[in-house]
Amino acid sequence: MRLTADAKLKKLIVIGDRVLIRPSKPNEQTASGLYLPPGVQEKEKVQQGYIIRTGPGYAIPTPPEDESWKQAEEQVKYIPLQAREGDLAIFLVSGATEVMYEGEKYFIVPQSAILMLEREEDF
Repeated sequence: MRLTADAKLKKLIVIGDRVLIRPSKPNEQTASGLYLPPGVQEKEKVQQGYIIRTGPGYAIPTPPEDESWKQAEEQVKYIPLQAREGDLAIFLVSGATEVMYEGEKYFIVPQSAILMLEREEDF
């Protein structure tokens, strides 16, 4: 059984506050009309692309337990990310790590390097 490209991407686990972004083409315009002209991309070192996978978020440190009678809870809790799968992200290339997966270029970006998100919401 051969996995499709989307199924292979679902196997990837993004860690912490990072997101996996598939860069869009330089002159690609969104349905709402948002796009970065090539000059801006070169001068400002910003890029845009669609979020494919997200990490769980920021880990919340567990407080030290002094109650020995209490059952230990190993469950890690997270503050979720603002970015969601399917969002268009404008991000700083300087904060991103470029990776190749299955012959395609992606960026792994910490949420702090994302400047803006565009989300298609159903109202």
